[in-house]
Amino acid sequence: MQEVTATSRHYVDRLFDPDPQKVLQGVIDMKNAVIGNNKQKANLIVLGAVPRLLYLLQQSSSSMELRTECAVVLGSLAMGTENNIKSLVDCHIIPALLQGLLSSDLIFIEACLRCLRTVFISPVTPVQLLYTDPTVIPHLMSLLSNSLRTQEYITQIFSHCLSLLRLIDFLAYENTQVSMTLVNVLVDGELLTQVFVKMMQRDQPIEMQLTAAKCLTYMCRASAIRTDDSCIVLKTLPCLVRMCSKEHLLEERVEGAETLAYLMEPDVELQRIASTTDHLVAMLADYFKYPSSVSAITDIKRLDHDLKHAHELRQAAFKLYASLGSNDEDIRKKITETENMMDRIVSGLSESSIKVRLAAVRCLHSLSRSVQQLRTSFHDHAVWKPLMKLLQNAPDEVLVMASSTLCNLLLEFSPSKEPILESGVIELLCSLTQSDSPALRVNGIWALMNMAFQADQKVKVEIVRCLGTEQLFRLLSDPDTNVLMKTLGLLRNLLSTRPHIDQIMSSHGKQIMQAVTLILEAEHSIEVKEQTLCILANIADGNTAKDLIMTNDDMLQKIKYYMGHSNVKLQLAATFCVSNLIWNEEDGSQERQDKLREMGFVDILHKLTQSSDPNLSDRAKTALQQYLA
Repeated sequence: MQEVTATSRHYVDRLFDPDPQKVLQGVIDMKNAVIGNNKQKANLIVLGAVPRLLYLLQQSSSSMELRTECAVVLGSLAMGTENNIKSLVDCHIIPALLQGLLSSDLIFIEACLRCLRTVFISPVTPVQLLYTDPTVIPHLMSLLSNSLRTQEYITQIFSHCLSLLRLIDFLAYENTQVSMTLVNVLVDGELLTQVFVKMMQRDQPIEMQLTAAKCLTYMCRASAIRTDDSCIVLKTLPCLVRMCSKEHLLEERVEGAETLAYLMEPDVELQRIASTTDHLVAMLADYFKYPSSVSAITDIKRLDHDLKHAHELRQAAFKLYASLGSNDEDIRKKITETENMMDRIVSGLSESSIKVRLAAVRCLHSLSRSVQQLRTSFHDHAVWKPLMKLLQNAPDEVLVMASSTLCNLLLEFSPSKEPILESGVIELLCSLTQSDSPALRVNGIWALMNMAFQADQKVKVEIVRCLGTEQLFRLLSDPDTNVLMKTLGLLRNLLSTRPHIDQIMSSHGKQIMQAVTLILEAEHSIEVKEQTLCILANIADGNTAKDLIMTNDDMLQKIKYYMGHSNVKLQLAATFCVSNLIWNEEDGSQERQDKLREMGFVDILHKLTQSSDPNLSDRAKTALQQYLA
């Protein structure tokens, strides 16, 4: 033990003075005495200055100035030898300083952070002390932007505790505020993003490359970095594609593919670049052949591990294919032409792992956006069969994806539409419309809407019977606008072609007119009201159905109101209703024309012929011609 000098003891004694002013002066004198004097630092630590300084720092009765000076002295003591740091850590300096960060005083926070920085960059400090309390890191993140100093100290703490890279990727994930701050952080005078770029170089450890790529990916998805920034296009994307190649370990290939899928999900340009990088589409086909019987793995333990986890590779490949093919027709073609791809998706839909099933159906959904694929590979492989099976009793997230895909398979140009109809799908879709999940209600009604488009009378009757008018009208007052819009779309498709219009209106006319009235009177968007007026125009096109409008003066007044509305779309739809009501070639057209003339419709039509919107003035002129014929 070093000799203990009398002056050092004098400094420590002053910390116990009953007069707070003298204590403060003692701490300030101690601060000046220890600067650059390692011997003095060691003496004070041996004499027990640290527990007393920590006590004063944590006392709420201490003045802010005293607490700050204590943090400064502790920071100075930490600047000494590694033994000093060990002593400080043993006195529990880290939890005390972390507690100090909850203060609202910026100068005090900066002093605590400066000391923490010095302690953490020492090799003798156990890094995990930063992780014992899960609230610490998010709190440090929130302090990043308080001042240049807080940013500097926190970034130094972070860049030192390198496994923290792992942490940054966890924190920046879908966190815009953190990402925006990280983008501007400097580490030793260099932007953090540039530090990450260096970490992705091929000579760096794979884990570091992957984690840095994930950080940049999350920052990009949080809109802190543009998708066309060179650090994304030229560095991050190629690094992630590299991770997908077969010389990497299974977990690296999985993480690489899943991160790449997330990076380019919303951006068609990145999807195009990735699809032409390193033969990625073909490279992913290897994910399904692993590990093969001729596997090069000699380590039995590794082989055993990989056999147990091979499904994760398939899941990752499906996710990446889904992301790659979500927008571009050529990429979708490339994917479906990859060896046995459609068979792989079909078998993926019935795998035991729920995650693989979900990823396979996501991939199928992505490809089902292509008219070309619906007409060819989807039809050739009868993908609708396993899809229908999947819809029987799957968890909600699988149901949402599977029903979205089904919506596309039911489009009128899809050859799968007929066999699906014959498989009794209507019941299933009607039950989806009763789900608690808005996404499932939307998909159920959307699929019914697609099914009803240009459908035979018997299909339409079956939809109305199975859904039931009560449920149909419940959906028309659904709080979710998407559900409401799709239900109106279904109604519009049901009420098309005259015999169908007349038949449905003869059995459900009263309720449908009631629903139309309610929607036109309520607070709804222009889109909702336009769709509703289009339904009314379809009703007006029926032979007998139009009487339901003509005998309803309240409804006629509403049509008149919308003809004079400030929105052209609503004016167009309302004028179309009038056109259908007064069309010449039909029975009773004269009486209808007379009634509407008396109600002032002709004057409005004359006004509309002067509209600056060419469609509206044309439609008004067409309607007026009926009066002249």
